[in-house]
Amino acid sequence: MRNTERFRVEEANSLWQIYKTVPFLKVVKNFFFIQLARYMPFLPVKNWIYRKFLRMEIGHKAAFALMVMLDVMFPERIKVGTNTVIGYNTTILAHEYLIKEYRIGKVSIGSNVMIGANSTILPGVTIGDDAIVSAGTLVHKDVPAGAFVGGNPMKIIYTKSEMEERIQADRFLK
Repeated sequence: MRNTERFRVEEANSLWQIYKTVPFLKVVKNFFFIQLARYMPFLPVKNWIYRKFLRMEIGHKAAFALMVMLDVMFPERIKVGTNTVIGYNTTILAHEYLIKEYRIGKVSIGSNVMIGANSTILPGVTIGDDAIVSAGTLVHKDVPAGAFVGGNPMKIIYTKSEMEERIQADRFLK
């Protein structure tokens, strides 16, 4: 189970309650800076925007590719480690609005992580250091450190120890 806070709603579906959960002007500001950063070709400037205006924790030399879409409501709940690559058109969510409830959760992406293009990361997920997320993956649960995962729904393709064995075998063959 993902680590999210759950809030029940009684009236219409939870999306109709949106501005009871997050201020409208915060969403407008976040949307502006996220859209600016999505097309920003300079990685240091992009990371500065995320840190300064969205209050995100971004590690040194983290790289967000073109068109990465961050959570517009709660970007401050996203943390990305050092030397991590977030692939083209990836979506990172820290909230989800459902019919009878909405959920908010932190997203923690470790250091030296590779996230392939067009992946979606759901709220309340932790991706461990040195993990690899294959392109097009729906990350709906935690990813162990050093693991290689992929698919929809996400599955572990190789564990950290299996990856180390493959690397050793490749070195032996050379």
